[in-house]
Amino acid sequence: MGESLAFNDELHLQAHRWLVDESYLLDAQDYEAWLSTIASDIHYLMPVRVTTALGAGYTTAPGMAHLDENMYSLSRRVARFATEHAWTEDPPSRLRHYITNVRTFRTKNPDEIVVDSAVLLFRSRGDINEAATISASREDLLRRTPTGWELARRTIMVDESVIRMQNLAIFL
Repeated sequence: MGESLAFNDELHLQAHRWLVDESYLLDAQDYEAWLSTIASDIHYLMPVRVTTALGAGYTTAPGMAHLDENMYSLSRRVARFATEHAWTEDPPSRLRHYITNVRTFRTKNPDEIVVDSAVLLFRSRGDINEAATISASREDLLRRTPTGWELARRTIMVDESVIRMQNLAIFL
């Protein structure tokens, strides 16, 4: 991808702001508003990580993913939250997305940029369950549209092989 953009570059600043605004939507669980920031051809992927020997050449299980979604599946998950069947989020989790280590890269398409970031998600549910965290890297493709930037692709690489969170009913 070449050298990352300078931190004071206008594209970098726009991408960073987009990530922060997205985090606030996710923390507030305003998923309808979040969907409006997603491209219709989204690919939202969280491969299953595996621990392998040095030099094995892979760090994910081929063909396996915790999440492998498109706009239809994301919108169905969001719609389910409004039903009585969303027991994994009733009562709702308390969420906090921490976004850091943001780097942006130009692509051959002037209306698209690649954004690498680190995310730490803190999640608390109810009064008796222990809080959970997930640490991950994300590679996003943001696409400029007449109404602003949209997320066209997200690949989430969790830092653990075994996710210890009770469920993955949330979005990273």
